Amino acid sequence: MFKKSTFPHPYFTSHPNWKWFILTTVLVGATMSALDVSIVNVALPTLKDSFNVQLAVIEWVAMAYMLTLTIFLPLFGRLADMFGRTKMYNIGFIVFTIGSALCGMAPNANFIIASRVIQAVGAGLLQANSVAIITQAFPSNELGRAIGLQGAVQAIAMSIGPFVGGILIAAISWRAIFYVNVPIGIFGTFAAMYILPKTESRPKKEKIDYFGISFFASGLAFLVLAVNEGEKLGWTSPIIIAYFVLAAILLPLFVFTELKVEHPMIDLKLFKKWAFSVGNITGMLSYYVLFAVLFLMPFYLENILKYNAALTGTLLTPIPLSMAIIAPFAGYISDKYGSRIMTTSGMAVCAASTLILSFMINSSSIPLLIAEFILLGIGMGLFTPPNNSSIMNSAPRERLGVAGGILNMMRALGLIFGVDISGFIFATLKHNYTAAHGYNIDTAGTIVPQAIKIKAFMHGLTIVILTLLAINIIATILSAAKKDIKTRKIEGTEPIDLM
Repeated sequence: MFKKSTFPHPYFTSHPNWKWFILTTVLVGATMSALDVSIVNVALPTLKDSFNVQLAVIEWVAMAYMLTLTIFLPLFGRLADMFGRTKMYNIGFIVFTIGSALCGMAPNANFIIASRVIQAVGAGLLQANSVAIITQAFPSNELGRAIGLQGAVQAIAMSIGPFVGGILIAAISWRAIFYVNVPIGIFGTFAAMYILPKTESRPKKEKIDYFGISFFASGLAFLVLAVNEGEKLGWTSPIIIAYFVLAAILLPLFVFTELKVEHPMIDLKLFKKWAFSVGNITGMLSYYVLFAVLFLMPFYLENILKYNAALTGTLLTPIPLSMAIIAPFAGYISDKYGSRIMTTSGMAVCAASTLILSFMINSSSIPLLIAEFILLGIGMGLFTPPNNSSIMNSAPRERLGVAGGILNMMRALGLIFGVDISGFIFATLKHNYTAAHGYNIDTAGTIVPQAIKIKAFMHGLTIVILTLLAINIIATILSAAKKDIKTRKIEGTEPIDLM
C-alpha cells in the first residue's frame, strides 16, 4: 500500500484544481451525516414495535443524536483547531462508521440509543470540520460557490432521507438504514486520508479548557432538554423549571470562565465581529423558520386538507429541492458581488413566502402550495451559502474549526427551537381557542365539534406563521445591516502538502 506521504504525487496536490477533490471528499461526509438526520425518523414506529418499548423511549433514538450533536459541535471545532482539522475529520469518519454498524446490530432499545450517541460524535467531528476544511482549501472569491455546493448536497440528502429509509425498511429491514452508512464511511475514510490537506502543527501547545467544556455542554444540554420536553411534561413541571434554572446558572458560568482562562474553548472575541455574530444569529433564525414550516405543514396537509402521507411528503419535497438548485448559484453570485445582497434578498424572499402562506393556508390549491414551498426553498437557498461564507471569512485562520462548530450548532439550535417553540405556541393557541368557545379538552369525555376543531387549528397555525413572518423580517434587517468582508487570499491558493 502507498504511504500517505507519497500518494498522491505532489504534482496533483499542488494543482489549482485539487481543491475540488477536497470538496468532493468533504461532500461524502456531509451527505452521510445529513442523510442520517432524516432517514431515521421514518424508522421510529418500526423500532418501537421491534423492541416492544414505549414511544417515549424510542424517541431518544432521534433525541440522543440531535442532543449530542448540538452540544458538542463547538468543542469538536476547538479540538480540530488544536490538533488538526484533517485528523479530526478522519476520526469522525471512523467513529461514525463504527456507530452506524453498532446501531445496525443493536439487540435492544438502550443499545441503539447508546450507539446513536457514538454516531453523533462522529457526525459532529465531520460537521464541525467540513466547512473549515472547505474554507481552508478555497480562496475567498470561490468560497461561496464551494459552500453552496455543500449546502445543495446536504439539502438533497435530507430530502431523500425518508424516501430512502422507507425503501430500505420495506425491502430489507430497519437495520439496513444504519448498515448503508458502513461502506460509505469506509470509502470516505480512505478518501480523507489520501486527499485532504495534512494536519498542521500548532506553534504552541494549548491547554484544554475542561471547566469551559463542562459548563457549556451541560448548560446547553439542560436548555435543549427544557425546550424539547417542555410541552410533554408541562412548562410548569418541576423538572422543566429545574432544567431552565440549571441552564441559567451554567451558561453564564461558561461565559465567565471563557473570559478568564488563557485558552478558552470558544474565543468570545469572535463575537465582537459583526459579520460573525449576525451571521450566526440569522442562520439560527432561518433554520427556526424552515423547520417550523416543515414540522407544522404535514399536520395541516393531513388533518385539514385530508391528504395522505405520501402526497404530503411529495408536496414538501420542493422546499429542500429548490434550496439545492439555488444554493450553488447563490454562492457563485455572492463571490462576485458580496454576501450582504444575497443574504438580505434571501431573507426577504423567505419573509414574502411566509406572508403569502398566511393567506394561502385557507386555500386547498396544490399548485399554489407547491409554488409557495418553492419560494421558501429559493429564499433559503439564496441566504444559506452566502451567510455561511461570510461567517467563515470573518474568522481568523486558527479559529476556523471552532467557527464551523458554532455555525453548525446555531443551525441545529434553530432546528430544535423551531420545532419545539412553534409547536408549543401552536398547541397553546389551539387549546385556548377551543376553551374560549366552551370546550375544555382537558376534561375527560369532552367532545369538540369538528368545525371548532378546524377553526382552532387554523387560528393557531395562522398566528404561528405570522410569528415566522416577524422572525424573517428581523433576519432581513440584520442581514441588511451586515457589512461584506473584504476578499482575502487564503490557503486554497497555495500548494497543498499531504502527510
